[in-house]
Amino acid sequence: MLTLILILLPIAAGIVTLMAGERMARQLALVGSLAALGAAVAVWLQFDPAAGTQFAYKYAWIRSLGINFAGGIDGISLILVLLTTFLTPLIMLSAFRHDYRKPGSFYSLILFMEAALIGVFTATDAFLFYLFFEAALIPVYFLAAVWGGENRLKVTLKFFIYTIFGSLFMLVALVYLYYQTPGTHTSDITAFYNLNLSAGQQGFIFWAFFIAFAIKMPLFPFHTWQPDTYTESPTPATMLLSGIMLKMGVYGLIRLLLPIVPLGMQNWGMLAMILSIIGIIYGSIIAIQQNDMKRLIAYSSFAHVGLMAAGVFSTSLNGLQGALIQMLAHGINVIGLFYISDLIYSRTKTRYLDQLGGISQTSPHLSVYFMILLLGSVALPLTNGFVGEFLLLSGVFEFNGKLAAIAGLTIILGSVYMLRLFQKSMFGPKGKLVEGFHDLTAGERAVLLPLIIMVFWIGIYPNTFLKLTEPAVNQLLQIVTN
Repeated sequence: MLTLILILLPIAAGIVTLMAGERMARQLALVGSLAALGAAVAVWLQFDPAAGTQFAYKYAWIRSLGINFAGGIDGISLILVLLTTFLTPLIMLSAFRHDYRKPGSFYSLILFMEAALIGVFTATDAFLFYLFFEAALIPVYFLAAVWGGENRLKVTLKFFIYTIFGSLFMLVALVYLYYQTPGTHTSDITAFYNLNLSAGQQGFIFWAFFIAFAIKMPLFPFHTWQPDTYTESPTPATMLLSGIMLKMGVYGLIRLLLPIVPLGMQNWGMLAMILSIIGIIYGSIIAIQQNDMKRLIAYSSFAHVGLMAAGVFSTSLNGLQGALIQMLAHGINVIGLFYISDLIYSRTKTRYLDQLGGISQTSPHLSVYFMILLLGSVALPLTNGFVGEFLLLSGVFEFNGKLAAIAGLTIILGSVYMLRLFQKSMFGPKGKLVEGFHDLTAGERAVLLPLIIMVFWIGIYPNTFLKLTEPAVNQLLQIVTN
C-alpha cells in the first residue's frame, strides 16, 4: 500500500492546496511534498533490493479487458521515486521567492505532476503507465501556458503537439502488444516480456516506443520543442521538465523497450545509439554558442540525456547502471543550475552573459555553490556526475569503442560550455546590471544546500544507490539476453 500512498499523498495535498486560497497555498503545498518525501524514505528504509517488486497494489480497473490499476516498486523504480520526492519540495521552496498569481492553482499543479510522475515510475500495468505518462503532461502544460514568458502560448502548443504525437505511437504499440497476449488478454507489463514476437513485429514496436520516448527526453532529431519550452516556462516548471520529467523517457526505454523487443534492439539499436551520440555532440556545440544562461543549461541537459540514452542502448550492466545513477545526478545538478540562473535573473533582470560579470566579487557563497554544481555537471571525480558518466562511457565502450570515443567528447565540450558560463557570469569586471548584487539569503541556501550534499554523497558513496538498482538491472538484462 505504500506505493499507492506515494501517489495519493500529492493528489490529496494538491486538492487541499487548490481549495485553501492564496494565504496558505505555499505552506500546504510544501507540507504535502514533504509528506511524500517522508513516505518515499519509509519505502527506502524497508526496501530489499534482492526481493524484486515490493509494496505492490492491484485493483481491477477495466475488469472485462483484464486491465488493472496496479503498481509496485523495484530498484529501478525506487531510485526515480526518491529523485522525484526529493526534488519537489526544493522546487516548491525555490518558487517561494516569487509571488505567482493564483498560488493555489500554481502549487497544486506541481503536486499533481509529482503524483503523475510517481505513477509512471511505479506502474506495473501498461495502460496505467500510459495514463500517468500522459497525465504528467497536463500540469506542466498549464504551468508553462499560464505563468510562462511572452511566447508561452506558441511554445507550449508546440510542446503539447510534439508530446501527444509521440504518445500516440506508444498507445498503438501497447494496444498491439495487449492483443498479442495469449488467452484472456492482459496488460501486465511483465506479460509483455514473455511474448514471442517476430523480428518484424519487434521492429514495429521498437520504433513506436523509440519515437514516444525520444520526444519526451528529448533525443536528436526530436528535440526542437525543448530549448524554447525550457526558456519560456517559469523556472519551477523548467525544473520539473529537466530535473524529473525527461527521466520518464529514459525510464520507458529501460522498462518497456529493452525487455519487450530484444530483436528490435539487435536490428535497430546501433541506429538509436548513433542518434543519441549525435545529440550529445550537437547539443554541446550549440550550448557553447549560447548567450542566454537558461538556454545554455537547456542545451546542456539535451546533451546529457543523449549520453543516458546511449548507455541504455548499450544493453550492458555498466550502461544501465550509469543511466540510472546519471538520472539521479543530472536531476540534482540541473535543478541547482536553473535555480542559480533564476537567482541571477531576479537580481539583475537579465540572463545574457554579455551583460553580466563580476558577481563573485560581492557573492562568494553563491559562487561556491555555483561552482560545486557546475563541477558535478562536468563530471569532476568525487562529484555525482563522475560516477554516472564513467559507467555510461564504459557501457558504450563495451558496445562499440569508436562510438565511445566520440561520446567521450562530452567531457571536453561540457567543460567548455560550463566553465564559459561560470567565467562570463562570475568573473571579470562588473557589468552595470550587477551593481548592488547581494549574496545568498537563508532561504536560498536552504534550497541549494541539500543539492550540494547530494553532489558529494553520490560522488563519494555511489554504492548507496548502485546497490539499490543492481539486482533489478541484472534481472532485466537476463530477460533481454535470453
